[in-house]
Amino acid sequence: MTPEEANRLFDSNLIYLNTATLGLPPRQSWHELQDALYEWRSGTAHPPTYDASVNRARRAYAELCGIDPGLVATGSQVSAYVGLVAGWLPDGAEVLIGEGEFTSLLFPFLAQANRGIKVREVPLERLADEVRPGTTLVAVSAVQSSNGRVTDLEVLRAACDGVGAELLVDLTQAAGWLPVDASRYSFTVAAGYKWLLTPRGTAFFTVRPDLLDQVVPTGANWYAGERPWDSIYGSPLRLAEDARRFDLSPAWHSWIAAAPSLELLRDVGVNALHSHSVGLASRFREAVGLRPSDSAIVSAVADDEVPELMETARIAGAIRAGRLRLSFHLSTSQTDTDTAATTLRGHLHDD
Repeated sequence: MTPEEANRLFDSNLIYLNTATLGLPPRQSWHELQDALYEWRSGTAHPPTYDASVNRARRAYAELCGIDPGLVATGSQVSAYVGLVAGWLPDGAEVLIGEGEFTSLLFPFLAQANRGIKVREVPLERLADEVRPGTTLVAVSAVQSSNGRVTDLEVLRAACDGVGAELLVDLTQAAGWLPVDASRYSFTVAAGYKWLLTPRGTAFFTVRPDLLDQVVPTGANWYAGERPWDSIYGSPLRLAEDARRFDLSPAWHSWIAAAPSLELLRDVGVNALHSHSVGLASRFREAVGLRPSDSAIVSAVADDEVPELMETARIAGAIRAGRLRLSFHLSTSQTDTDTAATTLRGHLHDD
C-alpha cells in the first residue's frame, strides 16, 4: 500500500499536524474497536480472544523495528519499562542522559538515587563525546519530543561499545516513521499512541538476547506466564521463556485498536513512511522559509498571530518548549501541508 492510498483511510475533519502528541486511528482500527465495545456492552465478549490482537500488534511492531517478536514485550507505559531498566542497574551506576530529555526517560533513574545511581545530564550534542569508562548506561530518545531533533544512534552506539556501556533508546517519537533497528541496542522502549497510531495504554519494550536473563521481571503477573490463561493462580513461578516474561496485563480494548494500526504501518513500510513524513515536513519548511531538517517534526518560533490563524484554518499542532511543534505523518496529505504552509508563511522563523 502506498502512503497516498493509506492516507485515504483516515477520517480527520481538520488539518492534523499533531501526531507527535496523539496519533489518529485508521478506519479499520476504529471499526474493530467499536465491534469489541459492542461485545463488551452486550455481554458477549470473550477475553481470551483478545490475545490475538496483542500478538498481532507484537508481530507488526517487531517487523517495523527489525527485531524478533520473541524479544518484544507489551505493556502500557514507557516509564514502567524504563523503571525496569533502572532497577536492573547495579548500585552506584552512572547513567548518562541528554539535557532536556522527556521525563519518562529521566525520572525512573533519578528515583534510584537512594541506591547511589548517579544521573549525569549533558548537552545532547555532546552525548557521544561524554561517554566514558565508568558510564554504565546511556539513555536517549531517538527523536526529541521537544523539537524533533534526530539522534545519531550509530555514533552513540559506537561510543558505548568503546567503553562497554549499555544503550537504552526511547523510540516513542521515532517508531512509525524513522527506520530503526531495535536489535542493535541493549534496550528500547516506545509508547504506541503517537506515531504508531494506537490508543493510549499501549507500549513496547525490547531487550538484547544476552540481557534477557539479567533483568528481573519485577512486574511479573499472570499475563507474563508462558501460557497466560494457565498461570492465573498459585505457584510455582512459570514465566515465559522469551521477552513475554516482561508483558504487563493488557488494557484489552487498546490492543484491539492497536493491531490494525500497526499492520497498516507495516504494510506501507518504514522506508515509505519515512519518505512520506520527512518529505512533507521538508516541503512545509521550504515553503515557510525554515532551515532544512531530517525530521518529520517541525519546531519553530511562532508570532502572536499563529494561534488564531491555526484555529481559523482548522490546523492542529502543539506548543512544546515555547515553540510551535507540527508533525507530519500518514494522516497528513500534500494538500494539508500546502494549506498549512500558505496559512503560516511569514509567521514562523528559526532561532
